[in-house]
Amino acid sequence: MKYKRFEELPVWKDAAKMAAGMFKFSARPVFRGKGDLANQLQRATLSISNNIAEGFERGTTKELITFLYYARGSAGEVRSMLAMMQMMAEFEDLASQIDWYRKIAESIARQIRGWTQSLQDSDIKGQRYLTQESREMDEQKKSQEAFLEKVEVLAKKSRGF
Repeated sequence: MKYKRFEELPVWKDAAKMAAGMFKFSARPVFRGKGDLANQLQRATLSISNNIAEGFERGTTKELITFLYYARGSAGEVRSMLAMMQMMAEFEDLASQIDWYRKIAESIARQIRGWTQSLQDSDIKGQRYLTQESREMDEQKKSQEAFLEKVEVLAKKSRGF
């Protein structure tokens, strides 16, 4: 499936939901007096969805991959802060929520890693490079591949496989 807008991306949706929840979660009184922890959690969590969106909008695969790495780094930053919170007695009552956010951040990082790998293995340069000629060549290539698949199926049938 080809996505036309970053808002359609499942990984962006997960990251945006996590960020919205993190703002509410980190507004709890237990975060007061903990320096910049609440603000940093909010910023790092928001950075995940923002970097996915910015990379998607850049129009080149190379730039998208770069911003996906930024997003994945932010997911790691969130997990690090949550892991540190799990070590602090003040956050003991929030252990299940902290664990839930860690799992969501890990899931997002896995999605980003998978997407990045598929992009790195692709010869697609990105939307910015699409022209009518490149679109026609892509369609022609798909048509040729489909034809060769049909030939292969027919060849196997004729050999009795």
